[in-house]
Amino acid sequence: MSFPEPLTHEEHKKYGIPLEYRDRCARLLVPLKKCRKENLYMPWTCQEERHSYEKCQYEDFKRRVKEMEALKSSDA
Repeated sequence: MSFPEPLTHEEHKKYGIPLEYRDRCARLLVPLKKCRKENLYMPWTCQEERHSYEKCQYEDFKRRVKEMEALKSSDA
């Protein structure tokens, strides 16, 4: 999976992205936050945005696990 273009530091501040969410998937968090705000945080709304954000998070997790395994195997 190719990850979206990362946000710049200024964009993170502009969109109010908390530090703990400033990762490769932050660009997908912006439309999700906007949709949630427009729909008063109703849990049945914004499912497409939430799914794409959560999928990006999962793919990033798998990428990091693969990098860690490669690091461990190169040390051994």
